[in-house]
Amino acid sequence: MSFISDEKRELKDLIGALEVDLIHLQFTDITGITKNVSIMTHQIDKALDGGITFDGSSIDGFVRVEESDMYLMPDISTFTVFPWTSSPREARLICDVYKMDGTPFEGCPRYILKKALKDSEGMGYTMNVGPECEFFLFHTDEFGNPSLEVHDQASYFDLAPMDMGGNARNDISMTLKSMGFKIETSHHEVATGQHEIDFEYADALKTADNIMTFKMVVRIIAQRHGLHATFMPKPLIGISGSGMHLNISLSGENGENAFYDPEDAIELSDKAYAFLGGLLEHARAYTALTNPTVNSYKRLIPGFEAPILVAWSLSNRSPLIRIPAGRGNSTRLELRSPDPSANPYLALAATLKAGLDGIKKNTRPPEPISSNLYHITEEDIELLEMERLPSTLCEAVDAFSQSQLMKEAIGKHAYKRFKEAAMYEWNEYSKHVSQWELDRYLRKF
Repeated sequence: MSFISDEKRELKDLIGALEVDLIHLQFTDITGITKNVSIMTHQIDKALDGGITFDGSSIDGFVRVEESDMYLMPDISTFTVFPWTSSPREARLICDVYKMDGTPFEGCPRYILKKALKDSEGMGYTMNVGPECEFFLFHTDEFGNPSLEVHDQASYFDLAPMDMGGNARNDISMTLKSMGFKIETSHHEVATGQHEIDFEYADALKTADNIMTFKMVVRIIAQRHGLHATFMPKPLIGISGSGMHLNISLSGENGENAFYDPEDAIELSDKAYAFLGGLLEHARAYTALTNPTVNSYKRLIPGFEAPILVAWSLSNRSPLIRIPAGRGNSTRLELRSPDPSANPYLALAATLKAGLDGIKKNTRPPEPISSNLYHITEEDIELLEMERLPSTLCEAVDAFSQSQLMKEAIGKHAYKRFKEAAMYEWNEYSKHVSQWELDRYLRKF
């Protein structure tokens, strides 16, 4: 695979006009961590022809030593300059990972999402996603290491002087804007030290790329303010954790919103109900991908604005899925369980396949829930026969392991490597003796 001369020429002209000195070739490993190799601009032809190789055996979830050679294929549409750099002037290209025989690497998360999107296109749909990424800002110590001291004592929608993170958040927003993001809202979240910046929805692949860029920018700009930004789902005890709600819709071949039907009582189409049914049916299975860390399940507990039950509602924010008020082109489903530790490529591939499975089988969701599920009793849960989301990473991986659809969604290679990585984390966690256990049991027994 290589780019035609016109595309190369346009990119090279842009690189010259912007006086770029260094280009970072970025890709994502199976755990959702951005990897990077940097080249000088005179090597751009080599990079665009797949000439930048690397050792895949050194990347989490990729391959064994005996099959390690791989190369990067940049996506020209992802070229952007880092606005915080001047000399040297730096830019980046997001890449797909290829094997040396010229075929896409089946374990590349970006390729996995592309495959799922092809299935969607084959059914006549494009997946659009608007993420809501929350994060915390903490002070750093004298050595620049993160502390657990939050940057403010503000709460939801507060402003300065209570919201002392406002300057950093505004700087992040303006940096993202200069990189092509269309910022919609920016505000302090419920927990002290917690923030949210929302950007406009896009097709699923661009959204996944944007999430990875967003996380990088948030960390870098926070650091320039002397702060540490973290997307850890639950860094502090006793307050809400950080989610990454996904606002999902499908558009048809002529661009109309496939979830909207003005004739329905709540203006949802049959396809919307079926997609919703698929998301609910497979919720326990894809939770390992949308909530992939041990810490993720410290957020999915009662009382802290995160869902614990597989249910849906119209305006009620306590179930797994809600239907926001907007209709017409704004008709969408809001999946509220994912958190920002998720690999966005895998999370979107899994949720898309779950929804499409619902459409294929014309799955009907149960009746919506209007009551506040944050305060529901155990008796009501049993009476309503509602499923729970997994309460631990181990339980989530078990549900994931039993799902043939999840194996199809991310492919055999990533399925196997993801399970191995998740269970390694769980087993390491299980060996650890926490301070809570020492405080509770050391004197008692």
